[in-house]
Amino acid sequence: MQALGEELIKLNESELASLALDERLSKAVRDARKIKSRSALRRQKRLIGKLMGDVDPQPIRTELAKIRADDVRGKQLFATAERWRDRITAERAEALSAFDDECGRSDPELHGLVGELQSAFSERTEKTIRRKIFRRIHEILVAGEQDG
Repeated sequence: MQALGEELIKLNESELASLALDERLSKAVRDARKIKSRSALRRQKRLIGKLMGDVDPQPIRTELAKIRADDVRGKQLFATAERWRDRITAERAEALSAFDDECGRSDPELHGLVGELQSAFSERTEKTIRRKIFRRIHEILVAGEQDG
């Protein structure tokens, strides 16, 4: 139970709120995040483990599994967006066409950014446009995930 409690400490505030823990356990987890002393943190973790004994761990484990899956999927989307950005900025039209085919639609904003990249006059401008291309690709991929 203490190990499960330690996982709760690592969650961000919105993830912790999604678990709907009882108030004492929730407060103990929030307090643990603020503790800097190793020995005090160890005592707080034991307290969390003790409080965990009063709750059914299965719903918490289920929600943690969902949170982890979402995190993994988010990281995969980020990596995919990076790969597409690198490919599109290197190959331009051919890669952009492949991206459009994979997404099932053409995105005028992305096409415009690629056009801007071709006419970039400085390394700094090119870097800025590459960031915008990445953001747009990521937005498209996230929207595709939500639709599909």
